[in-house]
Amino acid sequence: MADSISRLQAIPELQSLNKRSSLVRIPDQIDVPLTPRVTRLIDSAGFRRLRGISQLGLVSLVYPGATHNRFEHSLGVFRNALLFVNQLSQFPAFSDAVTERQVTTLIVASLLHDIGHWPFCHPIEDMNLDVPDHESVAASYISEGEIAELLRTDWDVEPQDVLNMIAKNSKTPTERLLSSILTGPIDIDKMDYLYRDSLHCGVPYGRNFDVGRLISSLCLNEDANGIAITSKGKTAAEMMVFARYVMFSEVYWHHAVRSATAMFQRAFYHWFQNQPKEAREEVLLMSESEFIAHLRSDRSDEVQSELLEGLFGPKRIMYKRLCNFSFASEPAIYSRLSQQPYSVLVEKGRQLASELSAVIGRPVAESHVIIDAPPVGLEVQFEVDLYDQSTEEFQSLKNLSPVVNSLATRQFDDFVKQVRVFVHPSLVAQADFKKELAQAAQKCCEQL
Repeated sequence: MADSISRLQAIPELQSLNKRSSLVRIPDQIDVPLTPRVTRLIDSAGFRRLRGISQLGLVSLVYPGATHNRFEHSLGVFRNALLFVNQLSQFPAFSDAVTERQVTTLIVASLLHDIGHWPFCHPIEDMNLDVPDHESVAASYISEGEIAELLRTDWDVEPQDVLNMIAKNSKTPTERLLSSILTGPIDIDKMDYLYRDSLHCGVPYGRNFDVGRLISSLCLNEDANGIAITSKGKTAAEMMVFARYVMFSEVYWHHAVRSATAMFQRAFYHWFQNQPKEAREEVLLMSESEFIAHLRSDRSDEVQSELLEGLFGPKRIMYKRLCNFSFASEPAIYSRLSQQPYSVLVEKGRQLASELSAVIGRPVAESHVIIDAPPVGLEVQFEVDLYDQSTEEFQSLKNLSPVVNSLATRQFDDFVKQVRVFVHPSLVAQADFKKELAQAAQKCCEQL
């Protein structure tokens, strides 16, 4: 056991956790240790590109401080990876099962897990258009060129092994265990973005769980093929589940954030329909500022131009929420419109614009009515076991916690994501008229 632990602790990045010789500081007063090979990797052109990709994109139109980038987030995830491995390496079932190369692959994957992200990646992926997923774009950076060479010479790992871990294509039980550290119920990615997004948005929701306590409670599950927690981490895990729920409710799916998202998606949809495949993929390699400038420079589509100017032009013009439908309040409308292909939402928005034109007695531009709905892809559920050290028994946390059972094992999306109808502000300039229009819109949505 001692030999296996010392073998893992000999990995330079784990050794650097307790040294103060080379560090980079990220908010909020977090020191990230740097070894020479980490420095060479994050100084590569592919990784530095992440400085130009914001973590939350359109959220900054609502929360002005949310301008942090994926470069910063990736450093936070990397530090979490070191803390996770440092904690788990004390257990023989972990330290005896994993090799130094496998752990090194996890450390590299923690740094590179977002390397394939492009500007506004998640809103675009949610539309299910014919664009590569960000894991495929990651392959273009990791499989060949500068980063691939660094992985082989500096880290002695194969680029394909890193890609497999990022894309959750790990084959052996041990590889799947390590992959769950990167993407799982309690993972290094989620633990960073909840905290970091909350910090930069200026809200407390994502920081109200005890990160140190949760990490110190990490152990392996009964089959030693996944992460579990000891009973001392129960409250911290519950608070993390609640933090995730509230961050989706109050930040990621805040109605004004979704208005901006809906406007951008509609603009991008118009642009996408008029572009050859080569042009569609070219924008995925741009920085966010280049991406926005490129789309705004194309004046061939009036709808696209109007929406993009409202978001990124000199004067912000955000669409207003006319009505919304939740799973709890309007299940029939919600079920009819949620998880529909984006083209269906566009067509139903056009139908709704036509219906509202009849109600108000004047034309309503089809682009002035946008239906926003939960996408086809669902959020990951929260399944983790808790180890009771007094009885030496494992139980599912959802069976022990009403918080986890309520917020993480029922369908998460149905309770934090709503169907909303957004309209151009000119349509709802008068309060009385807005009420009448909202009632008409609800009746129309019942028939869509």
